[in-house]
Amino acid sequence: MSWCFETDAEFEASLAWIDEFTKKEIEPLDLVFRGPGDPFDPNSPAAKAMAPLKEIVKEKGLWACHLEHELGGQGYGQVNLGLMNEILGRSRFGPSVFGCQAPDSGNAEILAKFGTDDQKARFLAPLLNGDIASCYSMTEPQAGADPAEFTCTATQEGDEWVISGEKWFASHARFSEFLLVMVVTSPDKPIHQGASIILVPKDTPGMEILRNSAVGPYVEQGDGVHAYIRFDNCRVPAENLLGEEGQGFLVAQTRLGGGRVHHAMRSVGKLKKAMDMMCERAVSRTTKGELLGDKQFTQEKIADSYTQILQYRLHVLYTAWLIDKHKEYNREVRKEIAAIKAATPKVLQEVVYRAMHLHGSLGMSDEIPLMYMWGDIPELGVVDGPTEVHKITVARTVLRDYEPAPGLFPSYHTPTQREAAMKKYGHFLES
Repeated sequence: MSWCFETDAEFEASLAWIDEFTKKEIEPLDLVFRGPGDPFDPNSPAAKAMAPLKEIVKEKGLWACHLEHELGGQGYGQVNLGLMNEILGRSRFGPSVFGCQAPDSGNAEILAKFGTDDQKARFLAPLLNGDIASCYSMTEPQAGADPAEFTCTATQEGDEWVISGEKWFASHARFSEFLLVMVVTSPDKPIHQGASIILVPKDTPGMEILRNSAVGPYVEQGDGVHAYIRFDNCRVPAENLLGEEGQGFLVAQTRLGGGRVHHAMRSVGKLKKAMDMMCERAVSRTTKGELLGDKQFTQEKIADSYTQILQYRLHVLYTAWLIDKHKEYNREVRKEIAAIKAATPKVLQEVVYRAMHLHGSLGMSDEIPLMYMWGDIPELGVVDGPTEVHKITVARTVLRDYEPAPGLFPSYHTPTQREAAMKKYGHFLES
């Protein structure tokens, strides 16, 4: 039996380089480029600042590590990607500089597996190179993430699909070269057999962005990156259907499973950053005649945070290990992905709040990053499916492994168990 928590020396050296590179070269980008789309928009001024950093990453062989070799990536596997992402998650720009940013990472997987040769040349190649951005558009204004309430449809007319309806919170649509849109193609069937994913290039007639929402307050409303879109007889070629008609959720699983675990990986980086700030504050600040770190309430906060972060991190890496082992999102893998996705907002909420509390008024100000981290927490409880849905997935999967009690009382009913035990060992009492 093999069981190991060590990283091989060569990759450990790469992680040390990534850590130093992120702190010295990438994290300063957060302080200069503060717009919500800056890490992702190819036309942002930040793109020019990132360009030389991306070249360094490519030369190091650390670009697009989330993809297998045959899909144009480095084939490092999910465990190694997790170890990388928990460093890159310290900065909004980290994943973009390393070519593993959402939603482009998942969209690339869909195109690589289901796109035509022309689509791969036109969209996948520049996406993998970091030259363009992409969008995954699924949720709807009246339905949220509930597929049973989707009303955006696509009807085939000759050699075209005609899309009509609305989509909501389509991240990065305003600067994306193409969108992957979940649509209802067979309304007479159950949604998981009647929905499909269609590729819609930007500026396709009939597609209109009504407005762009941001997460949290910004100076000007409408400056966000999450689009509210209307499709009005929007026509695209029939070949833009990705995968089989009616198999949209099967295609989507290619990206959603990975996307969820990647969110968790990056969240480990945020947690570690919050922990670093908490501990530096504890050994720096004196109040009531002693360091904060010498006060038992502070020590409790640090101990609880350390324990939670370590437990969460190990669960994330275990999930990544399962993906590498099974090479698919089977039931066992999906259960763990759902579990860490449900745990993400809760552990962030508790750790980040403790760090904010220890900083007092400075912690809630805009002069340190904690409030920005706090603002991201509600989003992580909703994107890629709300927390409640993932908890249901975990519970249902766990319960499949259990059988009902064979009789009136539970199988662990003590009097019944003792009777059986007495028949097995009771004769020793007689002697």
